[in-house]
Amino acid sequence: MELYIVSDIGGTQIRVAAHDSSTLSCIDQKKIATQRQGQYPIQRLINLIRDISKDHILKAISIGVPGFLDLEKGIILNCPNIPGWVNFPIRQILTEQFNVPIYINNDANLAALGEWKYGIGQGHKNLLYLTISTGIGSGVIINNQLLLGTKGLAGELGHTTLEPNGPLCGCGQYGHLEALASGTAIKAYVEAQIESGRSSTLSGSINFQGNDIFLAARNGDSLAFEAYQRAGKYLGMAIANFLHIFNPSIVILGGGVTQVGDLLFKPTESSLRDHVIRPEYIDMLQLTKSSLGDDVGLQGALAYLVLNNGNQII
Repeated sequence: MELYIVSDIGGTQIRVAAHDSSTLSCIDQKKIATQRQGQYPIQRLINLIRDISKDHILKAISIGVPGFLDLEKGIILNCPNIPGWVNFPIRQILTEQFNVPIYINNDANLAALGEWKYGIGQGHKNLLYLTISTGIGSGVIINNQLLLGTKGLAGELGHTTLEPNGPLCGCGQYGHLEALASGTAIKAYVEAQIESGRSSTLSGSINFQGNDIFLAARNGDSLAFEAYQRAGKYLGMAIANFLHIFNPSIVILGGGVTQVGDLLFKPTESSLRDHVIRPEYIDMLQLTKSSLGDDVGLQGALAYLVLNNGNQII
């Protein structure tokens, strides 16, 4: 059988799926930890691809990576969650190993493509995808085309500045959306408020996590509830900005933080209405959760490969 191999690389897991290249049906899917002592992540990826494709013919490989990429050169400029992946020539390495076309792109870009091609974004020519997790990633489809920009660096909407004097973002700048509305930002806000003397059922807890904040908010903890209200306010403000720029017909929110549901969606929708400049931007807008779940990255990598059909793109 001739196979397309797709992979979604995260800081915690590497996921790989094998698809029949003629029918696109998934014939196998595997996942492993990204990092293990004594093994480099790239070797773990190569081994997993070999394992899932054994006894078959490889036709092409498509990979989503959580970092900044030079698409023309096939280089990972920086991947903060994977040590050593700085100016990392991933396409060259994989080409030397497998001698097939290799496609790489940012994981959030591919998630947008996956929802557009196979998920809830089907039928929409203009689409915005945001993943709300440890950070905030994003991808944009304009007139049925993935927005890449001059060097493939377009669409980093999580690093839009909303508060110039706001909290420090993981990228080193201040007041970005990611620093105000991500899972990391929600936790940091609660911790700072408790440290300042605010009362909370989370006070005294050691290393509480996002799910603890969600449960506290659901059980009536005013600080935890406020943290989601605050995140939703900034998320709605940012989405209003994005509507003014891109005018999509659908905005899809994915990532672990969206699992809290209305705790985040209601303040986001309210803030969006408050900040949009014309009602026409939201009259027909669909604001919804991702439909592909954990498979969104793999589905996006498949869509990216199929749409380019073996032709190297930049």
